[in-house]
Amino acid sequence: MPELLQYEFIRNALLAGLLTCIACGLIGSLVVVNRIVFISGGIAHSAFGGIGLGVYFGFSPLIGAGFFSILAAFLIGIITMKSKHRSDTIIGVLWAVGMAVGILLIDLTPGYNVDLLSYLFGSILAVPVSDLFLMLMLDIIIILCVVFYYKDLLAMSYDEEFASLRGIPVKLLYIMMLILVALTVVMTIRVVGLILVIALMTIPTYISEKFSSSLGKMMFWSFILASLFTFTGLVISYYLNITSGASIILVAGICFIAYQIKIYVGSIDHS
Repeated sequence: MPELLQYEFIRNALLAGLLTCIACGLIGSLVVVNRIVFISGGIAHSAFGGIGLGVYFGFSPLIGAGFFSILAAFLIGIITMKSKHRSDTIIGVLWAVGMAVGILLIDLTPGYNVDLLSYLFGSILAVPVSDLFLMLMLDIIIILCVVFYYKDLLAMSYDEEFASLRGIPVKLLYIMMLILVALTVVMTIRVVGLILVIALMTIPTYISEKFSSSLGKMMFWSFILASLFTFTGLVISYYLNITSGASIILVAGICFIAYQIKIYVGSIDHS
């Protein structure tokens, strides 16, 4: 392992993984506790429209992804608050439309030469220093929002009606949370790609939830597990010369299955 650190792209990849795992630990915990995994998936896949927009007009696809994902988060937040009984259908439509817009814009781009797979499945080994600064800024925004609104987010996550009675602006807080999900998606695209982003946000949190007594502890252990999965998957992908994003999620998936087996065996022993 120490010999890997002599390469700048490996050091950048490790830093990118660490910065992404901070966001995934914080926001992934809110996603799981509030049961908005499907909504988060809709935001993530809608971001592909922004990638196509960036490719077509010649600016950074990640900036386009950020714009599209924040727009999708705002629309989904407004729609799900007003039409909860039809929210799954609407999210599915935005999910599909975002992907379709991205594909069409990429098809229409003259002299298209962008590696599409890097946005679908991640390219952590190709993260430049400029992206690290962007990730750091997004992390700072996410951390400040979560710390400042922690008590309100906690109240909303476990009892929305009680939070509303206490005078907490639940609707605005809900939209802010979805926008933070959008920012996390933008960061995670570089590490595991759009297709696998939800797995990195939810698997560590699902496991950590089982042995965490508070939302804060869940966020901390989610960060630790996400970092462990990311670094292990990165090392495996380097030595086996396989796609890093898929390797990271495969490590997380194996741990998830192992944990589920442990729970199942434990329930049999107790019965």
